[in-house]
Amino acid sequence: MENLPVARALDRIVDAVAQGPTVLVAPPGTGKTTLVPLALADGGRGRIIVAEPRRIAARAAAQRMAQLSGTELGRRVGYSVRGERRVGKDTVVEVVTTGLLVQRLLADPELPGVAAVMLDECHERHLDTDLATAFLLEVREAIRPDLGLLTATATPGHSLPGAQVIAVESPLFPIDIRWVPPKRAPLTMDHVAQVVRQAWRETEHDVLVFVPGVAEIEQVRRGLGGIATLPLHGRLPTAEQDRALQPGPRRVIVATDVAESSLTVPGVRVVVDSGLARVPRIDLARGLGSLQTVRAAKAATVQRAGRAAREGAGRVYKCWSESDDDRLPAHPEPAVRTAELTGFALALACWGGGTGRLPDAPPEAAMAVAVQTLRDLRAIDGDGKVTERGRRIARVGAHPRLARALLDGAPLVGARNAAEMVAVLAQDTYPSDDMTVVKRTTDGWRREASLLYRAIEHPRERTTSADRAAGVIAGLAYPERVARRRPNGDGYLMANGTEAELAAGSSLRGHPWLAIAVADRPAGRVNARIRLAAAIDEDIAREVTDTLPPSQTERREKVRAREIPWTPLRHRLAFLHRTLGPPWPDVSDAALAGGPADLRALLPWPAAKDFDSLAPERLTVPSGSVLRLDYSDPEGPVLAVKVQEMFGLAATPQIGGRAVLLHLLSPAGRPVAVTRDLASFWRNGYRQVRAELRGRYPRHPWPDDPAAAPPTRRANPKK
Repeated sequence: MENLPVARALDRIVDAVAQGPTVLVAPPGTGKTTLVPLALADGGRGRIIVAEPRRIAARAAAQRMAQLSGTELGRRVGYSVRGERRVGKDTVVEVVTTGLLVQRLLADPELPGVAAVMLDECHERHLDTDLATAFLLEVREAIRPDLGLLTATATPGHSLPGAQVIAVESPLFPIDIRWVPPKRAPLTMDHVAQVVRQAWRETEHDVLVFVPGVAEIEQVRRGLGGIATLPLHGRLPTAEQDRALQPGPRRVIVATDVAESSLTVPGVRVVVDSGLARVPRIDLARGLGSLQTVRAAKAATVQRAGRAAREGAGRVYKCWSESDDDRLPAHPEPAVRTAELTGFALALACWGGGTGRLPDAPPEAAMAVAVQTLRDLRAIDGDGKVTERGRRIARVGAHPRLARALLDGAPLVGARNAAEMVAVLAQDTYPSDDMTVVKRTTDGWRREASLLYRAIEHPRERTTSADRAAGVIAGLAYPERVARRRPNGDGYLMANGTEAELAAGSSLRGHPWLAIAVADRPAGRVNARIRLAAAIDEDIAREVTDTLPPSQTERREKVRAREIPWTPLRHRLAFLHRTLGPPWPDVSDAALAGGPADLRALLPWPAAKDFDSLAPERLTVPSGSVLRLDYSDPEGPVLAVKVQEMFGLAATPQIGGRAVLLHLLSPAGRPVAVTRDLASFWRNGYRQVRAELRGRYPRHPWPDDPAAAPPTRRANPKK
C-alpha cells in the first residue's frame, strides 16, 4: 500500500485538512478512499466520518480499511448504512452513505465526537452529496470551525470555497484501449455481449462490464451462455454483492455504475464499457419522472476504464468510436438540474431554509413543484417552514410521497401491509406493471419493508387483501394519478388530466379504475406509459383522491365525470371559457348534456369573430413553420416544435395571457424538453440537450447561444 500514489501525499493531506476545507483530486486506484481516512484518524482528535454515495461502496471501503488495519470489521473501522450498522466504542473511522450523513446533520448539526468528514466521489454530484457539502460548510462557519472537511474526487473541476486543492497524479498501471462500435446504430446489449465474448477470448483475466441498468445486466448475461457471470447492482442482497467483490474462478461481472468508483473488484484487468448511463428526468408539466438512458460523460468512462488498471496493466473495450468519444460531455449533469426535488426540498426545509452554499442552485420551476408537493402533504406550512408532520415524514427515510403513504396508509390497511407495499413502490425495476404481481414474484422489497415497518411509531395490524393494500398505498402516494378507464377504449385519464396507456398484454387491462404509481412519457409518445399500478374500485378512488388539495378538485371530478368525445374545437372553447369566462360558453360534459350537436352554434356573437385570434388553431414559429396547437391540456395550449425552429426567440409565446407549454423536439421529432420558460431553457436546460444530441445529429446546428442564433427547419447540407 505504501507504493500507492496517495501514500506519498498523506502528510500534505492531513496538514491541509487541519488548516481548512480541502479538495483531493486523485484518479481511481490511487488509494484515496482507504488510505486517507486512516491517516486522518491517526491524529486522535475524534472519529473520522467517510461518506460514500452508495451502500455497496460504503461496506466495501470499510471492509478494506479494517483489513489494512489488521482488525475485525466493527472495531477500529466500521460502517453504517440504512438498516445495518457495524460500529463499536473503539471505532475511529466510520463509513456511511451520504444520505445517512444528511440525516445525522439534520438531527444534530454539531456532529459531536467527529473530528473530520470526508465526502468521497463528489464528482458524481448526487443530491445528497450536494446537500451534505452545503450543510457541512455552514456547520464550519457557524458552530464547528474545528471540523475538518475533505472532499475527494476522481476528476478535476470540483471545488470548495476557499479550499486548498491537492492533486495526486497518474493511474497506477497502463491501459490498452480498444474501440469496438456497433456496425449500425443504435447500440444494443447483443453487441455488448459480443464484445464481452471477444474480450473473454483475447484475455485471461476477469471481465467487468458496465451497462446502464438491471434489465440490461440480465440481457447481457443471457447473451453470454456458457460463460460464468455475476450481476452487481445496488438492489442485490448483501451476500450476492459480496460474491462479486470476492476473488473466485474466472468470471464476467456485469454491473451498473455502482462499480464505477470506490470499489476494487479482485481479478479484474479487463473492462467492457457500453458507454451508456441512466439518469433521472422529470416532466414538470405532467408530474412524471423517469430514468432515461443517455451517453455516459467522459469523466464517467475514465472512471470505468480505471477499474481495469487497479491490479496491473489493463485493457478496456469501449463500445463506441474514437470520434464519438470526442463528442461526449465532459462531466455528468448534476442531479439537482434534472431530478425530482421533493426530498431535496424537504431536507432544506428541515435544515431551516435554503442554503447559498449549494454547488448549484436548483432550477426554480422544479423547486416550485417540489415545494407545492410538500405543502399538499402538509410537510411544510404556507411560509415554507417544516411542520412536525414534515419532520416525521423526513425521519422515515423514504421519498416524502412514499413516507406519507406509509404513515397515513398504516391505519387503513395495517402497518405491515403498508410497509410492504411502500417497499414495492421504492424499487426501481418492475417485472410487471401490476403491484401485486411484483410483490408476489420478487424479494428485493423485503429488507426495505422491515425498515419501513420500524418507522411506524405505533404499528397496528389489520387484515386486508393485497389488492386493496396496493391500491390504497399507491393512491395515497400519488392521488393525482388515480385514473379512470376511457369509455370504448383502453386508455385511462388521470385525476391530473394526463392521458395514460397500459402495455399490450397487461393483466390490468379492462379494470375501470387504477391507482397509478409509476408512469413516464417515452420519447415520441403523446400519452404517458403506465409502468406500475394497482387495480382499485371506485370507493378507493374516492377515498384517496379526497386527499387532493382544493386546486386539483376540478381535475379529480373530470376523472369521475361521464365523458363524450372532445374535439379540437371543443378544447379551444374550453380554454377560452377557463381563461376569459363569459361570453365564452362552458362546454363541460354537464353543460352540454342534451345541448346542440354542432359546437359552432355555441360561439357567442359578436365575440365569435375573435375566436381564431384568441385561440388560434396554429402558431407561426421563428423558422416560419406554421404548427398546430394542442388545447387538450387543462393547463393551457401545447406546441410541439423542434429546438432549432425556436432559435432566436427570447421569450415563450403567449396565448390568452398564458405562456404556451413548449414540447421541444429533437431533429428526429422526439421530445427532449418541456418548458413554459423558454429563456430559462436557453440558459439552463439547452446545454444538456446540446451535449446529448449534437453527436447524434451533427448536421443540425447546435450553437452556443441559441437565443441569438438564426432559426432553421433544415439540416446543413452534406459536405
